[in-house]
Amino acid sequence: MSDTKSILSIAKRTLEIESKAVANLIGLLDDQFANAVQCILESHGRVIVSGVGKSAIIASKIVATLNSTGTPAIFMHAADAIHGDLGTIQQNDVVICLSKSGNTPEIKALLPLIKIANHKLIGITGNMDSILAKQADFVLNTYVEKEACPNNLAPTTSTSAQMAMGDALAICLLELKGFSSSDFAKYHPGGALGKKLYLRVADIVVNNQKPEVDINTKVKDVIIEISEKMLGVTAVLDQGKVVGIVTDGDVRRMLSKYDNISGLTARDIMTSNPKTIDVDTLAIKALKLLQEKSISQLLAFDGETYAGVVHIHNLINEGIL
Repeated sequence: MSDTKSILSIAKRTLEIESKAVANLIGLLDDQFANAVQCILESHGRVIVSGVGKSAIIASKIVATLNSTGTPAIFMHAADAIHGDLGTIQQNDVVICLSKSGNTPEIKALLPLIKIANHKLIGITGNMDSILAKQADFVLNTYVEKEACPNNLAPTTSTSAQMAMGDALAICLLELKGFSSSDFAKYHPGGALGKKLYLRVADIVVNNQKPEVDINTKVKDVIIEISEKMLGVTAVLDQGKVVGIVTDGDVRRMLSKYDNISGLTARDIMTSNPKTIDVDTLAIKALKLLQEKSISQLLAFDGETYAGVVHIHNLINEGIL
Protein backbone atom coordinates (compact mmCIF):
# COMPACT_ATOMS: atom_id res chain seq x y z
CA MET A 1 0.00 0.00 0.00
CA SER A 2 1.41 3.41 -0.99
CA ASP A 3 1.99 5.96 1.72
CA THR A 4 0.43 9.44 1.82
CA LYS A 5 3.70 11.17 0.99
CA SER A 6 4.15 9.19 -2.23
CA ILE A 7 0.57 9.80 -3.36
CA LEU A 8 0.79 13.54 -2.74
CA SER A 9 4.15 13.67 -4.52
CA ILE A 10 2.63 12.14 -7.66
CA ALA A 11 -0.33 14.49 -7.54
CA LYS A 12 1.88 17.56 -7.08
CA ARG A 13 4.14 16.49 -9.93
CA THR A 14 1.13 16.05 -12.21
CA LEU A 15 -0.28 19.48 -11.40
CA GLU A 16 3.13 21.10 -11.76
CA ILE A 17 3.66 19.62 -15.23
CA GLU A 18 0.20 20.64 -16.39
CA SER A 19 0.34 24.13 -14.89
CA LYS A 20 3.68 24.82 -16.57
CA ALA A 21 2.32 23.62 -19.91
CA VAL A 22 -0.72 25.89 -19.64
CA ALA A 23 1.45 28.85 -18.62
CA ASN A 24 3.67 28.14 -21.65
CA LEU A 25 0.68 28.76 -23.94
CA ILE A 26 0.94 32.47 -23.17
CA GLY A 27 4.16 32.63 -25.13
CA LEU A 28 2.60 30.72 -28.02
CA LEU A 29 -0.23 33.21 -28.55
CA ASP A 30 0.16 35.31 -31.68
CA ASP A 31 -1.81 37.06 -34.41
CA GLN A 32 -3.27 33.71 -35.45
CA PHE A 33 -5.24 33.63 -32.20
CA ALA A 34 -6.46 37.21 -32.57
CA ASN A 35 -7.47 36.58 -36.17
CA ALA A 36 -9.34 33.43 -35.17
CA VAL A 37 -11.32 35.41 -32.59
CA GLN A 38 -12.13 38.09 -35.18
CA CYS A 39 -13.21 35.40 -37.64
CA ILE A 40 -15.75 34.01 -35.17
CA LEU A 41 -16.95 37.50 -34.22
CA GLU A 42 -17.55 38.44 -37.84
CA SER A 43 -19.22 35.20 -38.87
CA HIS A 44 -22.99 34.96 -39.14
CA GLY A 45 -23.12 31.28 -38.27
CA ARG A 46 -22.22 28.98 -35.43
CA VAL A 47 -18.97 27.46 -34.23
CA ILE A 48 -18.65 23.74 -35.01
CA VAL A 49 -16.05 22.08 -32.79
CA SER A 50 -14.69 18.66 -33.72
CA GLY A 51 -12.14 16.10 -32.66
CA VAL A 52 -11.60 12.41 -31.92
CA GLY A 53 -10.65 10.49 -28.81
CA LYS A 54 -9.84 12.66 -25.78
CA SER A 55 -9.79 15.71 -28.04
CA ALA A 56 -13.45 15.06 -28.82
CA ILE A 57 -14.25 15.20 -25.10
CA ILE A 58 -12.42 18.52 -24.79
CA ALA A 59 -14.25 19.74 -27.90
CA SER A 60 -17.56 19.01 -26.16
CA LYS A 61 -16.45 21.02 -23.15
CA ILE A 62 -15.43 23.95 -25.35
CA VAL A 63 -18.83 23.84 -27.03
CA ALA A 64 -20.53 23.99 -23.63
CA THR A 65 -18.41 26.96 -22.58
CA LEU A 66 -19.04 28.83 -25.83
CA ASN A 67 -22.79 28.27 -25.62
CA SER A 68 -22.97 29.42 -22.02
CA THR A 69 -21.04 32.60 -22.79
CA GLY A 70 -23.06 33.75 -25.78
CA THR A 71 -21.37 32.09 -28.76
CA PRO A 72 -23.63 29.48 -30.43
CA ALA A 73 -21.68 26.26 -30.87
CA ILE A 74 -22.26 22.60 -31.80
CA PHE A 75 -20.10 19.52 -31.23
CA MET A 76 -19.45 17.24 -34.22
CA HIS A 77 -17.36 14.10 -33.77
CA ALA A 78 -14.81 13.90 -36.56
CA ALA A 79 -15.45 10.20 -37.16
CA ASP A 80 -19.20 10.73 -37.38
CA ALA A 81 -18.71 13.72 -39.67
CA ILE A 82 -17.20 11.61 -42.42
CA HIS A 83 -19.99 9.04 -42.01
CA GLY A 84 -23.01 11.28 -42.45
CA ASP A 85 -22.84 14.06 -39.87
CA LEU A 86 -21.08 16.54 -42.13
CA GLY A 87 -24.52 18.09 -42.71
CA THR A 88 -24.18 19.55 -39.21
CA ILE A 89 -22.05 22.28 -40.75
CA GLN A 90 -24.19 24.99 -42.28
CA GLN A 91 -23.35 28.02 -44.39
CA ASN A 92 -21.37 30.70 -42.50
CA ASP A 93 -20.36 28.28 -39.73
CA VAL A 94 -16.76 28.37 -38.51
CA VAL A 95 -15.13 25.01 -37.80
CA ILE A 96 -12.63 24.32 -35.02
CA CYS A 97 -10.71 21.03 -35.15
CA LEU A 98 -8.76 19.76 -32.14
CA SER A 99 -5.94 17.24 -32.45
CA LYS A 100 -2.70 16.93 -30.52
CA SER A 101 -0.85 15.40 -33.45
CA GLY A 102 -2.93 17.09 -36.15
CA ASN A 103 -2.52 13.94 -38.25
CA THR A 104 -5.21 11.54 -37.03
CA PRO A 105 -6.93 9.66 -39.89
CA GLU A 106 -10.37 11.09 -39.13
CA ILE A 107 -9.04 14.65 -39.14
CA LYS A 108 -7.15 14.00 -42.39
CA ALA A 109 -10.37 12.79 -44.01
CA LEU A 110 -12.43 15.68 -42.65
CA LEU A 111 -10.18 18.59 -43.61
CA PRO A 112 -10.66 18.44 -47.42
CA LEU A 113 -14.43 18.33 -46.97
CA ILE A 114 -14.35 21.47 -44.84
CA LYS A 115 -12.11 23.28 -47.29
CA ILE A 116 -14.20 22.31 -50.34
CA ALA A 117 -17.25 23.84 -48.65
CA ASN A 118 -15.27 27.06 -48.07
CA HIS A 119 -15.75 27.06 -44.33
CA LYS A 120 -13.19 28.91 -42.22
CA LEU A 121 -11.11 26.41 -40.29
CA ILE A 122 -9.39 26.97 -36.95
CA GLY A 123 -6.93 24.30 -35.91
CA ILE A 124 -5.97 23.66 -32.29
CA THR A 125 -2.93 21.40 -32.34
CA GLY A 126 0.40 20.83 -30.69
CA ASN A 127 2.11 19.94 -33.97
CA MET A 128 2.75 22.93 -36.20
CA ASP A 129 4.07 20.65 -38.96
CA SER A 130 0.86 18.61 -39.12
CA ILE A 131 -1.72 18.48 -41.89
CA LEU A 132 -4.20 20.26 -39.61
CA ALA A 133 -1.79 23.12 -38.99
CA LYS A 134 -0.97 23.46 -42.69
CA GLN A 135 -4.58 23.41 -43.92
CA ALA A 136 -6.20 25.52 -41.21
CA ASP A 137 -6.90 29.19 -41.88
CA PHE A 138 -5.82 29.95 -38.32
CA VAL A 139 -3.70 27.76 -36.06
CA LEU A 140 -3.70 27.90 -32.26
CA ASN A 141 -0.53 26.29 -31.00
CA THR A 142 -1.08 24.03 -27.96
CA TYR A 143 2.35 22.40 -27.95
CA VAL A 144 3.29 20.60 -24.74
CA GLU A 145 6.69 19.18 -23.95
CA LYS A 146 5.34 16.01 -22.35
CA GLU A 147 2.25 14.43 -20.92
CA ALA A 148 1.84 14.17 -17.15
CA CYS A 149 1.54 10.41 -17.70
CA PRO A 150 4.94 8.87 -16.76
CA ASN A 151 4.81 6.85 -19.98
CA ASN A 152 4.11 10.05 -21.93
CA LEU A 153 1.09 8.33 -23.48
CA ALA A 154 -2.22 9.17 -21.75
CA PRO A 155 -3.52 12.56 -22.92
CA THR A 156 -3.27 14.72 -19.80
CA THR A 157 -1.11 17.80 -20.28
CA SER A 158 -2.15 18.08 -23.91
CA THR A 159 -5.87 18.03 -23.12
CA SER A 160 -5.35 20.58 -20.34
CA ALA A 161 -3.69 22.85 -22.90
CA GLN A 162 -6.55 22.35 -25.37
CA MET A 163 -9.14 23.18 -22.73
CA ALA A 164 -7.27 26.28 -21.59
CA MET A 165 -6.99 27.51 -25.18
CA GLY A 166 -10.72 26.94 -25.64
CA ASP A 167 -11.41 28.95 -22.50
CA ALA A 168 -9.21 31.78 -23.78
CA LEU A 169 -11.24 31.84 -27.02
CA ALA A 170 -14.55 31.85 -25.17
CA ILE A 171 -13.60 34.63 -22.76
CA CYS A 172 -12.23 36.81 -25.56
CA LEU A 173 -15.51 36.41 -27.43
CA LEU A 174 -17.50 37.06 -24.24
CA GLU A 175 -15.72 40.34 -23.48
CA LEU A 176 -15.66 41.60 -27.06
CA LYS A 177 -19.41 40.96 -27.34
CA GLY A 178 -20.06 42.77 -24.08
CA PHE A 179 -21.70 39.66 -22.64
CA SER A 180 -22.98 40.72 -19.19
CA SER A 181 -24.01 38.92 -16.00
CA SER A 182 -27.66 39.44 -16.96
CA ASP A 183 -26.96 37.78 -20.32
CA PHE A 184 -25.23 34.96 -18.46
CA ALA A 185 -28.34 34.48 -16.30
CA LYS A 186 -30.45 33.89 -19.43
CA TYR A 187 -28.29 30.88 -20.28
CA HIS A 188 -28.17 29.60 -16.67
CA PRO A 189 -31.74 29.88 -15.37
CA GLY A 190 -31.45 26.76 -13.25
CA GLY A 191 -29.37 25.98 -10.20
CA ALA A 192 -27.71 28.19 -7.63
CA LEU A 193 -25.60 30.03 -10.19
CA GLY A 194 -28.56 31.21 -12.19
CA LYS A 195 -30.52 32.14 -9.09
CA LYS A 196 -27.71 34.37 -7.86
CA LEU A 197 -27.94 36.25 -11.12
CA TYR A 198 -31.69 36.64 -11.52
CA LEU A 199 -33.67 35.65 -8.40
CA ARG A 200 -35.15 38.72 -6.69
CA VAL A 201 -36.68 39.29 -3.28
CA ALA A 202 -40.11 39.53 -4.92
CA ASP A 203 -39.75 35.96 -6.18
CA ILE A 204 -39.32 34.78 -2.59
CA VAL A 205 -41.77 36.84 -0.55
CA VAL A 206 -44.64 35.97 -2.87
CA ASN A 207 -44.39 32.37 -1.61
CA ASN A 208 -44.28 33.36 2.08
CA GLN A 209 -47.15 34.30 4.31
CA LYS A 210 -47.32 37.98 5.28
CA PRO A 211 -47.18 38.39 9.06
CA GLU A 212 -48.47 41.67 10.46
CA VAL A 213 -50.12 43.01 13.61
CA ASP A 214 -51.38 46.36 14.78
CA ILE A 215 -49.25 48.30 17.24
CA ASN A 216 -51.93 47.81 19.92
CA THR A 217 -52.27 44.04 19.42
CA LYS A 218 -52.01 42.05 22.64
CA VAL A 219 -48.78 40.11 23.07
CA LYS A 220 -50.62 36.76 23.06
CA ASP A 221 -51.99 37.52 19.59
CA VAL A 222 -48.57 38.75 18.44
CA ILE A 223 -47.10 35.39 19.42
CA ILE A 224 -49.91 33.56 17.62
CA GLU A 225 -49.27 35.61 14.44
CA ILE A 226 -45.56 34.81 14.54
CA SER A 227 -46.28 31.13 15.11
CA GLU A 228 -48.94 30.80 12.42
CA LYS A 229 -46.97 32.61 9.71
CA MET A 230 -43.87 30.47 10.48
CA LEU A 231 -41.26 33.11 9.72
CA GLY A 232 -40.17 33.88 13.27
CA VAL A 233 -41.24 37.50 12.89
CA THR A 234 -44.12 39.87 12.35
CA ALA A 235 -44.30 43.44 11.12
CA VAL A 236 -45.95 45.97 13.43
CA LEU A 237 -48.24 48.53 11.76
CA ASP A 238 -49.71 51.79 12.96
CA GLN A 239 -52.50 53.09 10.75
CA GLY A 240 -51.27 50.90 7.92
CA LYS A 241 -47.64 52.02 8.15
CA VAL A 242 -44.85 49.73 9.37
CA VAL A 243 -43.36 51.15 12.56
CA GLY A 244 -41.56 48.15 13.97
CA ILE A 245 -40.91 44.44 14.05
CA VAL A 246 -41.34 41.69 16.63
CA THR A 247 -39.11 38.63 16.34
CA ASP A 248 -38.78 35.37 18.24
CA GLY A 249 -35.87 37.01 20.01
CA ASP A 250 -38.04 39.90 21.14
CA VAL A 251 -40.54 37.43 22.59
CA ARG A 252 -37.82 35.57 24.50
CA ARG A 253 -36.43 38.82 25.89
CA MET A 254 -39.93 39.86 26.96
CA LEU A 255 -40.45 36.59 28.86
CA SER A 256 -37.17 37.03 30.70
CA LYS A 257 -38.02 40.65 31.59
CA TYR A 258 -41.71 40.50 32.58
CA ASP A 259 -43.47 38.19 35.04
CA ASN A 260 -46.91 39.32 33.86
CA ILE A 261 -47.37 39.86 30.12
CA SER A 262 -51.14 40.07 30.00
CA GLY A 263 -51.19 43.86 29.65
CA LEU A 264 -48.41 44.12 27.07
CA THR A 265 -48.93 44.99 23.40
CA ALA A 266 -46.81 44.89 20.26
CA ARG A 267 -45.78 48.49 20.99
CA ASP A 268 -44.11 47.40 24.24
CA ILE A 269 -41.85 44.71 22.78
CA MET A 270 -41.26 45.69 19.16
CA THR A 271 -37.98 46.85 17.67
CA SER A 272 -38.34 50.17 15.89
CA ASN A 273 -36.71 50.98 12.54
CA PRO A 274 -36.49 47.38 11.28
CA LYS A 275 -34.09 46.43 8.51
CA THR A 276 -35.85 46.48 5.15
CA ILE A 277 -35.19 45.69 1.52
CA ASP A 278 -36.90 46.49 -1.79
CA VAL A 279 -38.64 43.63 -3.60
CA ASP A 280 -36.70 44.37 -6.79
CA THR A 281 -33.36 43.70 -5.07
CA LEU A 282 -31.47 40.56 -6.05
CA ALA A 283 -31.81 37.79 -3.48
CA ILE A 284 -28.03 37.48 -3.24
CA LYS A 285 -27.90 41.09 -1.99
CA ALA A 286 -30.54 40.26 0.61
CA LEU A 287 -28.29 37.45 1.81
CA LYS A 288 -25.32 39.80 2.12
CA LEU A 289 -27.40 42.26 4.15
CA LEU A 290 -28.61 39.52 6.48
CA GLN A 291 -25.05 38.36 7.00
CA GLU A 292 -23.72 41.88 7.57
CA LYS A 293 -26.40 42.65 10.17
CA SER A 294 -26.33 39.14 11.72
CA ILE A 295 -30.11 38.84 11.45
CA SER A 296 -32.44 36.20 10.02
CA GLN A 297 -35.25 38.23 8.42
CA LEU A 298 -35.84 41.38 6.42
CA LEU A 299 -39.09 43.19 5.79
CA ALA A 300 -39.62 43.56 2.06
CA PHE A 301 -41.21 46.66 0.55
CA ASP A 302 -42.68 47.44 -2.84
CA GLY A 303 -42.07 51.17 -2.85
CA GLU A 304 -43.78 52.37 0.35
CA THR A 305 -45.95 49.27 0.65
CA TYR A 306 -45.09 46.41 3.01
CA ALA A 307 -44.88 43.28 0.82
CA GLY A 308 -43.78 40.53 3.21
CA VAL A 309 -40.74 38.88 4.76
CA VAL A 310 -37.63 37.30 3.32
CA HIS A 311 -36.03 34.79 5.70
CA ILE A 312 -32.51 33.43 5.53
CA HIS A 313 -34.00 29.93 5.35
CA ASN A 314 -35.65 30.95 2.05
CA LEU A 315 -32.22 31.72 0.63
CA ILE A 316 -30.80 28.46 1.93
CA ASN A 317 -33.67 26.52 0.36
CA GLU A 318 -33.06 28.29 -2.95
CA GLY A 319 -29.43 27.15 -2.83
CA ILE A 320 -28.05 30.70 -2.74
CA LEU A 321 -26.22 30.30 0.56
